[in-house]
Amino acid sequence: MLQREKVRRYRHTEITPIDSLSQYELLSVCHLLGDYLEAIDKDYKKASKVYKTNCDEYKYPRSCYKYATYSLLGKGCKQNYHDAYRYFEQGCNLDHPESCLHQGLLKVTKHDSSDIPIDILKGMQLLEKACAAKNANACYYLSGMYISGVRKPDVKVKHHEKVGDDAYEVKKNMEEAFKYAEHGCNLGHIYSCSNLSQMYSKGDGVVKDVALAEKYRKIALEMQAEIQSTKTLEFGQGIKN
Repeated sequence: MLQREKVRRYRHTEITPIDSLSQYELLSVCHLLGDYLEAIDKDYKKASKVYKTNCDEYKYPRSCYKYATYSLLGKGCKQNYHDAYRYFEQGCNLDHPESCLHQGLLKVTKHDSSDIPIDILKGMQLLEKACAAKNANACYYLSGMYISGVRKPDVKVKHHEKVGDDAYEVKKNMEEAFKYAEHGCNLGHIYSCSNLSQMYSKGDGVVKDVALAEKYRKIALEMQAEIQSTKTLEFGQGIKN
């Protein structure tokens, strides 16, 4: 009788924020098991199953992202671009910026072994979501797309052939390119800082400013030196793909 009373009281107890946090921490531990199987045991098949289960059943966004990368690469499971896209989408819907980045890239980039339809505008929306969530790579890709413009997928162009604006899904826009390069640089992206330096130097998308061009050139060089001196594995994130 005592045990039944405990169960009855538990079932009618409201979940507190602390209880929710504890559950999230438990899911994080499950994800770390996958990281352990990946980084220490090198058992990618078991790791992929852990990530998949933690995504499917418990909606842990980092696990969705990891299983998506496994599906993309054929690591620990059969390579499947559609599964990769679907799990990146799940992670993105759970507000995981890296998942939004890769879902977006699958929409804007054509792969020989992928039949995922190209949708530039959808892909850019996903990249914008990732950039707004402080993913520096997404900001960098968006900047690059505005620097060169993006042609419509069905437009075929011969080498050095000039085409009109109607051939572009996204027209060249240096002001937008500057905006995203600045955001990416502020988030610590070395190539965004390098591009920002070039833009200030040439006056592309911004008023020419030699002093600021030099400032961002030095920032990029400092980042390069730091990258070369710190090449360590962050176990909590698993092996980066």
